[in-house]
Amino acid sequence: MPPRVFEEVVLPHLDAAFNYARWLTKSDRDAEDVVQDAAVRALRFFSSLRNDDARAWLLAIVRNTWYARFSKVGSAAQNTVLDEMNDDRPDEQLNPEALVIERQAVERVQRAIEGLPVDFREVIVLRELEGLSYKDIAAVVGIPIGTVMSRLARGRERLLALLDPAPAGGSGDLF
Repeated sequence: MPPRVFEEVVLPHLDAAFNYARWLTKSDRDAEDVVQDAAVRALRFFSSLRNDDARAWLLAIVRNTWYARFSKVGSAAQNTVLDEMNDDRPDEQLNPEALVIERQAVERVQRAIEGLPVDFREVIVLRELEGLSYKDIAAVVGIPIGTVMSRLARGRERLLALLDPAPAGGSGDLF
């Protein structure tokens, strides 16, 4: 088997690392710092990557870097508000009214996800936005798969409650 090269194995996952860090930190600037520190750590410990799943390995490093960085500064709740994450590229297929409605829905979901406690937010982001398997999420977060499933279920319930504060029995199917 040919030797693995850091640039080929790890660098393709930097976008996922940044996205995950942005959800953890709620700030583009802080996410950049976390990913930069994580990339340096990943390079330093590249030889410890034992399997072919560099994505989960890198995301675990991002998570550990975030906790190490913000446990020194204080709680993650002290971070700045999430920078603008809207995709400002025009979508020619939507009329202006539909575009406004879509943008409002995206912003509403983003605010709801940001409103979740970090334990739920990170598993929701890793599963629903990054598409990681339960096994990979368990490896990234360092918890058993059963806990991943439990947090996902409870996180989805909280997310639905934030998105549809109507009493039980109302419609609000999101998932």
